This record gives sequence, structure tokens and C-alpha cells, in this order.
Amino acid sequence: MTERLDGVIVATALPYIEDPSAPAGLRPDLDRYAEHCRWVVDNGCRGVGPNGSLGEYSSLTDAERREVARTAIAAVGGDATVVVGVHAAGSHQARRWAELAAEDGADGVLCLPPTLYRANAREVVAHFTEVASVGLPVMVYNNPFDTKVDLTPELLTEIAAIDNVVAVKEFSGDVRRVLEIRERAPGLTVVAGADDVVVESLLMGATGWFAGFPNVFPAESARLYELATTGQVEEARELYEPLVAAFRWDSRTEFVQAIKRGMDQAGRFGGPCRPPRGPLSAAQLDVLDADLRRAFDHLKGV
Repeated sequence: MTERLDGVIVATALPYIEDPSAPAGLRPDLDRYAEHCRWVVDNGCRGVGPNGSLGEYSSLTDAERREVARTAIAAVGGDATVVVGVHAAGSHQARRWAELAAEDGADGVLCLPPTLYRANAREVVAHFTEVASVGLPVMVYNNPFDTKVDLTPELLTEIAAIDNVVAVKEFSGDVRRVLEIRERAPGLTVVAGADDVVVESLLMGATGWFAGFPNVFPAESARLYELATTGQVEEARELYEPLVAAFRWDSRTEFVQAIKRGMDQAGRFGGPCRPPRGPLSAAQLDVLDADLRRAFDHLKGV
């Protein structure tokens, strides 16, 4: 496959509009979502990733989920890369989402191991084999915290041999894995999955960033990626260090609420989340707002 699914791809947050007839009284605001996808791409990011965890895919109806993917493709397809989340409990379901993504014009798919079930290595390989058989480039997603399944470098060696598997989104937080994955599976693109270790991962040889906080700071995030991947280490550190406190929220349970709060404060629209995600507590907001303030104050002077 020629599509490596690297660069800065934004795991896009999904805005809602109040609608009493919609689940939880909130309907995806597709017009605002399309504008947001366009905005992050116009500000230097390579592409968007609809229907990820940050996009609250598990809180959407099937019809909504497909419409979100179609909206992103219509908004930036042809100008940018669109990697659609196809996460599901079973391989038959994930494969169906991948088939729909292909039909709708996606450039690739992002796929967790089976959700809601702690799959063994054989089952994980079978899951990704089924999804990859659709023919789109596949970025497998290692998130051992949510799935309780760890795509170790050893297991990734086997997964990388599957036709059409081209990349791994690495969210373990262990930057030592970047080099080991590159050694064991040199043809596999390693993508930083956690914002608060992105520079460390890029300096170790990751070539992509599937990112959360570029929903808030897309141009600055694209600049950070450029600095880190072109050897401008001191400049990258100078930009990165004041952002890390905010970026750490990307690795916390409340990352969706935190990033949407950042979008609101940046003059965008983050807005509410659907259940089970509720509002942050006053104590959480105090800490988050201080972290965001440090980031915004620094970027004003850049």
C-alpha cells in the first residue's frame, strides 16, 4: 500500500446541537462538524479521523456514525486524508464499518482490537485480518487501557504481516516501544497516539501523530510536528513544554470533555458530550483551565 497514514491526523471531536428528539437530547451538528474538519486541515494538519473515541463513536446510532464519516469525507476528501474509525465488538461488525468507509471514499481506517472482550493474540490477528480484507489501508490502534488488550511489539510483528495493515497508533505511553516496533516491523508506520509523549515518540522515529489537542491548536500542532521530525529539537522543546500540561488531559478518562473545553476557550465550539460522559467537576475545571491558560498564554507569544 502506498498510503502510510502518517503526518498529523486529527481525531476530530464531534459537536452536538440540542434536539429533544435525538438521543440524550443532542444531535450531531454536521454543518459545524464539516467546518471544523475544514478548519484543522486549512491550518496545516494532514487529515482527520472521524468516529474515534474522541468523536464519541460508541454514543452514536449506526445512522449517525455513518453520516459523521460521510460528512468528514465530503468536507476534506481529496484535499486531506480521512481515516475513519471502525471500532467494534466483533470482526464482522468492524469489517462492515470498513466496507462502508470504503464505499463512502475514506482513505483508510483506524481499528481497535475487539472491544468489550479481552481477546487473545489469535483472536486479535483474526480481527485485523478480517478488517484488512476490505482493502483499505488499516491503522491498528493499541490502547491497552480501554481494551485490556496490549498490542505488544511482538504481537505487532505478526499483525504487520497482514496485507493492508500499514500503521499502528501507539497509545501505551511507553516510548521505548517505538524503536522496538521499528526493529521488529520495519514496514509498519508508527504513529504517536498520546499527545503528552508526542515529541518523545517523534524523536524516536514515529512518523505520524493521531492527535487530540490539534482540535484546539491545529497550526501550532502542525508546527510542532514539523520541528520534531526535522531535527529542530530545541525549537520543538520550546514550543512543546508549555503545552504538555494541557496535552496530559489527552491521556485521562475525561479527555473528550477536556478537549471540547479547550475548543470553547479557543473560540471554536466544543460543547457538551453525550452520556456516559458528563460535565467536569469544579475541581477538574480549575486544574484544566490553569493548564489551558498556560498553553494559550505561551502561544500568544509565539
